[in-house]
Amino acid sequence: MNSQLETLWEEVRELSLGTTPQIDRLHTPPTPLQFLRHYLSQNKPFILSASAATTLQWPATTLWTSTSYLRQTLSSSIVSLHLTPTGQADSIATLPSNPDSLCFASAHVQRTPFSDAIDAIEGSHKRDSITGFVAYAQQQNDCFTEEYGALAGDCDSHVAWATEAIGSLPEAVNLWIGNHLSETSFHKDHYENLYAVVTGEKHFVLLPPTDVHRMYIRDYPAAHYSYSQETGEFELELENPVRHVPWCSVNPYPFPENKEKEMSEFPLYYNGPKPFEVTVKAGEILYLPSMWFHHVRQTPDRRGLTIAVNYWYDMQFDIKYAYFNFLQSLSPPQKPTCRKSTSHDNFLTNENESDGDQNRSQE
Repeated sequence: MNSQLETLWEEVRELSLGTTPQIDRLHTPPTPLQFLRHYLSQNKPFILSASAATTLQWPATTLWTSTSYLRQTLSSSIVSLHLTPTGQADSIATLPSNPDSLCFASAHVQRTPFSDAIDAIEGSHKRDSITGFVAYAQQQNDCFTEEYGALAGDCDSHVAWATEAIGSLPEAVNLWIGNHLSETSFHKDHYENLYAVVTGEKHFVLLPPTDVHRMYIRDYPAAHYSYSQETGEFELELENPVRHVPWCSVNPYPFPENKEKEMSEFPLYYNGPKPFEVTVKAGEILYLPSMWFHHVRQTPDRRGLTIAVNYWYDMQFDIKYAYFNFLQSLSPPQKPTCRKSTSHDNFLTNENESDGDQNRSQE
């Protein structure tokens, strides 16, 4: 099985992505037909450069560089603010009650006036021995329409060439506002994603769906953070009744002291083909195909903010979906070394159970 999977990884890169380690960078928007033929149908990502990206024509590219404009425009808006102690939400964490056990930890979410949310994001710092939090505005339920509607006129409601090629409007348009501390763990989504950065930069690590076994997807018990405004402290508690979430176990940026252990535990990731790394700058759009695994970090603008808008289009559940589900159903090519936890290897094939769709809160 090892050699067959390795051959598959190589062939996918050569047939769909070419022999270079770089993602295509376009300097003019594709026509709907070009997008359909060369990227959508091939499940192939690309970046539309700042010299031609649709975002350059948005009022948002200038207006949103002013925090006072955002505060004034959204002065009566209540938004969903996600709080974590480290900036890592919807990710694998250690249970404080049992350091040998891992869980899938989701953020504390609170409804907050926008001005207070911006204050919290700008004032975020990782938790020290007593207090601290990282705030991120990232409620992914068509939040740009639902919570930030006052800004709707500053952006296009859809990406025209993608809408024509796909044959429908996006199912959701989402807004992201965070700082350098927010990080999104490896996952995949069942959406065609057009991700436009308005201010700051986003740094993506990408792997195609065929590399599913390199992600070490395991079932983890679901837990959530609770934050106390009075004490400034977090608690991480398991859900009751117990619910398990399949999630990627790999962290592409382990601490130096943990690197050797991570490489030993997840050899298929570290010893396989190098992931694609791309930076999406202000004014650029990344096309992130459905079911691609992605990890996201960000660099803020001079104010300390990164702002992005993404368009989620429904994916086509066609022969590629059946093919990737079959691939996931295969046994891992080698038995991984498991941590002590309640998790286990389990490659689920149901669309609603795949990693990355939990609460629709990931980039």
